[in-house]
Amino acid sequence: MLINIDLLKYQSTLKVKKELGKKMIFDPIRQKYLVWQPEELVRQLLIQYLITEKSYNKNHIHVERGLTVNGQYRRSDIITYDKEMSPFLLVECKEPRVALNQAVLDQVATYNLFYRVPYLLISNGLQNYCCEMDYDNKSYNFLKEIPAGPE
Repeated sequence: MLINIDLLKYQSTLKVKKELGKKMIFDPIRQKYLVWQPEELVRQLLIQYLITEKSYNKNHIHVERGLTVNGQYRRSDIITYDKEMSPFLLVECKEPRVALNQAVLDQVATYNLFYRVPYLLISNGLQNYCCEMDYDNKSYNFLKEIPAGPE
């Protein structure tokens, strides 16, 4: 089920600068400037949305966390944790021109073999899909909205 979010309304909250002729965007989680890329913009807008609208604790969000899946090193785009620091929401970001399809959902589901979160989210900035995992029945259910940050 498609979740409509106007991520562009958070664009004014982003810190942007030019450095050596390159446009840079500040990542408040990693506390550093990164080269402006379409996927990075989606990631940073989504982080602002999660903190501002969904009350996620900034200190419980990790970006590009390394993991090993099937013997291969990968990096998850965004992983959030609850107050006990158990994985809560796993996010895969794509740039806007990349369609969100089964392959993208399969990618985040593969990363979830490592984390086993209750919720998965995929976003390209224009489209957003979130599902709740049902481990007992080995399935998932699409949600109408992204869950609020854990208390």
